[in-house]
Amino acid sequence: MFDRLPGDTGLFDFDDVADQLLEQGVSLSPAEVHGCLVGLLAAGHSAEPGAGLNALNQALDLDLHGALADEVMQLYAQCSEALGEDLFDFTPLLADESHDLAVRTESLADWCRGFLTGFARTVAASGTGGETLPGDSTEILRDFAAMAQASAEDQDEDDEDAENAYFALVEYLRVAAVNVFLDTRARQEDRERALRGKPDALH
Repeated sequence: MFDRLPGDTGLFDFDDVADQLLEQGVSLSPAEVHGCLVGLLAAGHSAEPGAGLNALNQALDLDLHGALADEVMQLYAQCSEALGEDLFDFTPLLADESHDLAVRTESLADWCRGFLTGFARTVAASGTGGETLPGDSTEILRDFAAMAQASAEDQDEDDEDAENAYFALVEYLRVAAVNVFLDTRARQEDRERALRGKPDALH
């Protein structure tokens, strides 16, 4: 069962990553960085950590270096493992419950925005932009685009319904991201099988 709080990846602290980003002059949310990493993987990018860091830097116009670059590569490796092995191990890096609901909702929107950026970059680089997305990916990306506009500014911070709605969005986000990753991987495996079968078809 999934028993972590929304935003808890188990290894990386949102506020600590935010501080490290600011030290390098980066004003982006850790959620957007994490979302971009997951978007890269979900679209089929190489799981090699260095390749992930390079793609992130290009997608978000960054130049992460030093200890932060090492941590981002660790985060990328963790994302790859969590997406591929167990549905309930993947958790988006979001602001935790010490933050107001408005801040947490904004971090969720940032995460979705980062995911879409990373996904689009990988698709463009692979030249598969004209292909139909596999499975439910098209609908999920539409949902993420809508969630990227999410705001809790008009909600009552003490509203239990608003808290429950936020939790439901996080739960949907993490399951949907895994689904996109698995759909893309299945399509890649189908392509590889088709390519392996081509020589046989010539005889």
